[in-house]
Amino acid sequence: MSYTYKQTLHACYFGYITQAIVNNLAPLLFIVFQNQFNISFEMIGRLILINFGTQLIVDALAVKLVDKIGYRVSIVLAHIFSAVGLIALGILPNIITSPYNGLIIAVVIYAVGGGLIEVLVSPIVDSLPGDAKASAMSLLHSFYCWGQVGVVLISTILLKLMGNNTWYILPILWSLVPIYNLIKFVKVPLMPAVSEHEKMPIKQLLNSKLFLIALILMMSAGASEQAMSQWASLFAEKGLQVPKLMGDLLGPCLFAVLMGIGRTIYGVWGHKIHLKKALFASAALCISCYAVTVFVQIPIISLLSCALCGFSVALMWPGVFSMTAERYPKGGTAMFAMLAIFGDLGCSVGPWLSGVISDLAQKSSKLIELGVTNGLNSEQLGLKSGMLIAVIFPLIMLLGIAIFREKKKSSEVA
Repeated sequence: MSYTYKQTLHACYFGYITQAIVNNLAPLLFIVFQNQFNISFEMIGRLILINFGTQLIVDALAVKLVDKIGYRVSIVLAHIFSAVGLIALGILPNIITSPYNGLIIAVVIYAVGGGLIEVLVSPIVDSLPGDAKASAMSLLHSFYCWGQVGVVLISTILLKLMGNNTWYILPILWSLVPIYNLIKFVKVPLMPAVSEHEKMPIKQLLNSKLFLIALILMMSAGASEQAMSQWASLFAEKGLQVPKLMGDLLGPCLFAVLMGIGRTIYGVWGHKIHLKKALFASAALCISCYAVTVFVQIPIISLLSCALCGFSVALMWPGVFSMTAERYPKGGTAMFAMLAIFGDLGCSVGPWLSGVISDLAQKSSKLIELGVTNGLNSEQLGLKSGMLIAVIFPLIMLLGIAIFREKKKSSEVA
């Protein structure tokens, strides 16, 4: 059987579904981990930090590693790490003395796979024959969202049917996806990488003020998305006190659906949409969503605003990727890796910062008094405080897009 570039594209889609499994399965189990293993909000936030922090380190190492061992070996290794890490998540916490250390080991292993996938899939798609690169990139990233929807829906239903005590079966079942896709990547054709003499040196990229702004935008995009996405399930159940099934479906699941719809819309009609104006509007909507989620006391409104945040962040990550790739067409693996590093920095810091502020808020007598006057218990107050601090990231995004537009105009005039 002969394989085509269309099948390469489909394998890349499954790569992002694998990435979605790696990033979004554990947050659905945070309540289970908290109850079974007695871990705090900060420890949960630390798991998120370790996941994306590991991906960040892998992104940095991949700048040189991928060019040495090649795209095919790298992408197959990425899926092997993802599968092994997911299997470890289901096994290690139940067999070693410290369940939390078992969680950490599993997270580190699958995060290596997630980091490699993130660095590799976008440049593979960008290298494939065809026009409308920004639309293709957005459509690619929409599969992360549809993967997230699948993870939330299927996992939530299975947990409901099997019970929380059998949670460990879920990661083992989900490991079948990367196992399937690594076989695909062994066979599909890949375009030759940009030759060494054609690549834009990292030093030249880092000397460009526009590129530095793009890195800050990536950090803000990652933090804006994951601070809401990672905490949505726990926030719905403990912060808004809605049943877990309803909370997961109207919170992280609808968040992912709306994020997928946003990316698919741009993937299909992107050539008719002004990217920078769309990103500016996205950041403004994201700020509004965080504010409504935190301050509106009606749980269903707060929960739906949490979900609408998915639409607001839809274009941020792929949009900044596309905007930067258009400006630096010879950036190569190094450019995508640098963008991924700062994206993962945001994905790490955003949810972790929310966890830290949540714990600190619950220790503040003045804030607890304020919470009591507004009918909030300490956990609700803590989670709302953690969510509120994350609004700084879409604010940075808003400012960064405005500066990026001005800098590009001035560079074009010059």
